[in-house]
Amino acid sequence: MASNQQSSIPSVDRGPADETTPETALETARRQLGRAASHIEIDAAALERLKHPAKVHEVTVPLEREDGSVEVFTGYRAQHDSVRGPYKGGLRYHPEVTRDECVGLSMWMTWKCAVMDLPFGGAKGGIIVDPKSLTDDEKERLTRRFTHEIRDVIGPTKDIPAPDMGTDPATMAWLMDAYSMQEGETIPGVVTGKPPVVGGSYGREEAPGRSVAIVTRETCEYYDYPLEETTVAVQGFGSVGASAARLLEEWGATVVAVSDVNGAVYDPAGIDVAAIPSHDEEPEAVTSYAAAADVTRLSNAELLELDVDVLVPAAIGNVITADNAEAVAADIVVEGANGPTTFAADTILDERGVHVVPDILANAGGVTVSYFEWLQDINRRQWTLERVHEELEAEMIDAWSHLREEVERRGVSWRDAAYIVALSRVGEAHEVRGLWP
Repeated sequence: MASNQQSSIPSVDRGPADETTPETALETARRQLGRAASHIEIDAAALERLKHPAKVHEVTVPLEREDGSVEVFTGYRAQHDSVRGPYKGGLRYHPEVTRDECVGLSMWMTWKCAVMDLPFGGAKGGIIVDPKSLTDDEKERLTRRFTHEIRDVIGPTKDIPAPDMGTDPATMAWLMDAYSMQEGETIPGVVTGKPPVVGGSYGREEAPGRSVAIVTRETCEYYDYPLEETTVAVQGFGSVGASAARLLEEWGATVVAVSDVNGAVYDPAGIDVAAIPSHDEEPEAVTSYAAAADVTRLSNAELLELDVDVLVPAAIGNVITADNAEAVAADIVVEGANGPTTFAADTILDERGVHVVPDILANAGGVTVSYFEWLQDINRRQWTLERVHEELEAEMIDAWSHLREEVERRGVSWRDAAYIVALSRVGEAHEVRGLWP
């Protein structure tokens, strides 16, 4: 890519870091940014800008509880970069939401959209709340009030939220309705991940898991692992893990282990994943399956160390660390969750020759179908599920192929290739647009 000035960012230590205190999403995102910058020429001013969010909005969200008391929650919306288009990213309701987490995740969204070559920038937000402590009515009121508080900074050409941990299509419908009522017209494009009946896209919920399966299939073929002879372990059986596991099984792979929050089930002969409801369909169904089937019970930690061809961590972040990276026995790791591998662990796996396909490619089916949904809302024309699947397949294979070219040309890891592609595209856009005085 063209450049006026080569980045002078210092080289990043590739050795394992002290993980006594878990690295935050922001720290990891900045480390990954620095490592990618060491591989390419990028204007130093653009690189400095990308280390920081454009804006972080913090709001207080009062909620009247069912007993008549009023509780005040804190919400955030971090907007990282919009050089390529409107901000885009999820909203999560979780007791451990933090400002830095939202900033770090918004940076990942910038890279994810750039890797997929979507006309979006990165954003992320959430409310510090345990959604399980809320009734449905309380969750709706909380969502509508939060929408009011961030109304001025979101919109179909500004910032487009989507579901994340603790939120779902119903949450997005409430957000869209609250925003539309305040604007005086129905504006379905303000959010994605809505139910199809109010402008959502078919195939949106299962899209992240579908993209994980597509990327796994392509990577296995590249490294000469025929799916019919490939064993897979999936940590997490929510919408991502369940969708990925079911598709991979359908395509011929043998899924030997899956897990939920209570633990994992393992059968070297293969598990009938189609018979297990996802966490969204029936919470803790893996546990129920374990009680009824002749399978081995494992902890989530033990699942990560199974001797399988492919490991898919699809539950939460920071599960593969410097403490257990040496014990990961899989040849290929495909990240279904956001940030499941710490920076130090990633270095260890790379040095061991384990191929790690990063989250910003693997689970990008969600934001890709969100883009399709956004297009459908703008044009007021809904696509069929078949078209969504066809378009997603084409986009994922195209993005995977661009990363493969960088892996082969530069001799880098898949993660480095992803950040090289993303940073090149974002950096070039900054150079072309310039800096407003």
